[in-house]
Amino acid sequence: MTKTKTPSAVQPASPPRAAARRVTSYDVAMLAGVSQSAVSRCFKPGASVSKSTYARVMKAAAGLDYIPNAAARSLITRRSNMVAVVISQMANLYYPEALAELSHQIARRGKRVLLFTMQHEADVGRLLADIWQFQVDGAIVAAALTDAQIAEFERRRLPLVIFNRNLRRSGGVNSVLCDQYEAGRLLAGRLAAAGHRQFGIIAGPADSPVATERRNGATDRLRELGLPPPAVVTGQFDYASGTHGLREIIAQLGRVPDAVICGNDVMAIGCLDCARHELGLDVPGQLSVAGFDAVEPSNWLSYNLTTLRQPVQHMAQAAADLLAGLIDAREGELVTAQTRTFAPQFIDGATARLASLAPDSLAA
Repeated sequence: MTKTKTPSAVQPASPPRAAARRVTSYDVAMLAGVSQSAVSRCFKPGASVSKSTYARVMKAAAGLDYIPNAAARSLITRRSNMVAVVISQMANLYYPEALAELSHQIARRGKRVLLFTMQHEADVGRLLADIWQFQVDGAIVAAALTDAQIAEFERRRLPLVIFNRNLRRSGGVNSVLCDQYEAGRLLAGRLAAAGHRQFGIIAGPADSPVATERRNGATDRLRELGLPPPAVVTGQFDYASGTHGLREIIAQLGRVPDAVICGNDVMAIGCLDCARHELGLDVPGQLSVAGFDAVEPSNWLSYNLTTLRQPVQHMAQAAADLLAGLIDAREGELVTAQTRTFAPQFIDGATARLASLAPDSLAA
């Protein structure tokens, strides 16, 4: 006779362990023997707190493995402590340096960067809805905004600083920029003073205000000097634009120009490589090449490019200062809009024939 095996009783599952309670600033305050507000000040950059209090709080926080809750703090302060930075991927390859410096300067003021990127500056309107959604405390925008877009920032009372764009707007808007128009004039003037007569210009994208200002500055200065109109081609701020641009300029002129001004260093490097390695030209003996921005590769020994450097560190610091002032302004306080303009630094490289000029003649 076959015995039937009695099924064993099903064992109940073990109850889940209760999640460990999150350590709060109250716990840190109790252990350190200070107030909760003292704990908050210790974790707020720039806040006033004594060294002894700071040491006790940090020791207690480390012992309890305490991490400040940014979300909870934002509910109390009604600030996200985030700053939107809007930048175009086509806005010259100097932008990683600018972005790093902006992030550093903003972090020094106790805030964090929320980065918004776009392929072209004309796409900036599509990003604005995202900026509103994240409820940032302010925005630094490296793109040209329309009057309607600026008005929307004002309507939402969202502090705004325009970075490296000259909007030439009738109403006040805070901005920090390098004078791109004067930079173009300076580069063209220095080359013309060394005897260059026929120029080519490889400009940046048509929707880039920086590219437009640089091109206009150079062409206006050449016209003032009575020189032949330059051959102008449009590029995309990339290496290939420099190589294609030089060939197109030569085709337009029917000869090699005396000098080529490129809208940024990456195009200048492409132009330089094409001239030397594809066309066999002597640079700067037969052709002078110059760019803008002084990006890292322009300093390499194989290039040693003649270019202009933007004071990115000073510009980022000024932008962060302006935005911090706008954020900290009391509700209803009238803040006068400011424009802080910086001059570029000329880098006398080895890719252009240049004449020594007296300092007072460079501003002509």
